Amino acid sequence: MDKYLAEAGLGSRKEVKVILKTGKVTVNDQKVKDGKRHVEPGKDSVNYDGQPLVYQEFYYYLLNKPAGVVSATKDNKDKTVVELLKAQDFREDLFPVGRLDKDTEGLLLLTNDGPLSHNLLSPKKHVEKEYFAQIQGQVTQETVREFAAGLTLKSGENVKPGQLFIEKSEESKSDIRLIIHEGKFHQVKRMFEAVGMKVTYLKRIRMGSLKLDKALTLGAYRPLTEEEILKLKE
Repeated sequence: MDKYLAEAGLGSRKEVKVILKTGKVTVNDQKVKDGKRHVEPGKDSVNYDGQPLVYQEFYYYLLNKPAGVVSATKDNKDKTVVELLKAQDFREDLFPVGRLDKDTEGLLLLTNDGPLSHNLLSPKKHVEKEYFAQIQGQVTQETVREFAAGLTLKSGENVKPGQLFIEKSEESKSDIRLIIHEGKFHQVKRMFEAVGMKVTYLKRIRMGSLKLDKALTLGAYRPLTEEEILKLKE
C-alpha cells in the first residue's frame, strides 16, 4: 500500500505512512491504515480524500534547460533542474539523464526510470546527441572533415568521429549542428578547442529519437507522450 501511494505521487514512503494514519485512504471503499496491505494496480480502486489515485511507476519529463541551472538533483550553490518542476510534478526519485553544462541550454530528460537512463547513456548503445552551436571562428569544410575523422583533444584524449553540419559560416562566427555519440565532459566545447575555435552558445536539440519541443520555452517542460517513450525504449 505505501509503495502504491508513493508511486501515485502522494509523498515519500515515510510521508505516506503518516497519511495512512489519517484514515483518508480507501481501497474499494474500505478505509486502510496498514502500509503493508497488498494492492493490485488496475484492479483495486484506491482513493485519497475521495479522489482516485492512479499508480504510475515511471515518470518522464522533457525539459528545455535554461543556462545557469545545473544538471543535478541537489547542489549546495546552484539551482538544479529538478527544482524547475512544479510541486505537483516533483518526486524525490526523479533525476536528469546525463548532464548538460551549467551554461548549456536545451533538451534534458528527467525520469525515475533507471534502466532506460542506463540504455540511453551506455557507450555500447551509440545513442546520438545532436547540438546546435554558435562558434567564434569560421567553420569550413575542412573543419567538417576533421570532425568526421575523429579528433584528439588538447588533453590528449581521443574522441570518436562527429557529424558536423554548417548552417552559417562567416569570417568571425559560424552556426553549426553537431551529432556525436559520446558524452564526455565538456565534449563539444573541447572538440572545437582542438581545432582552434570557441563555442559561444550551445543547445542540445536531440537525444536519440527524442527531439526538443519548439513549443517549450526555456525552463518549461512537459510529460513525454506514449509514442516518445516507446521510441526511446526501442
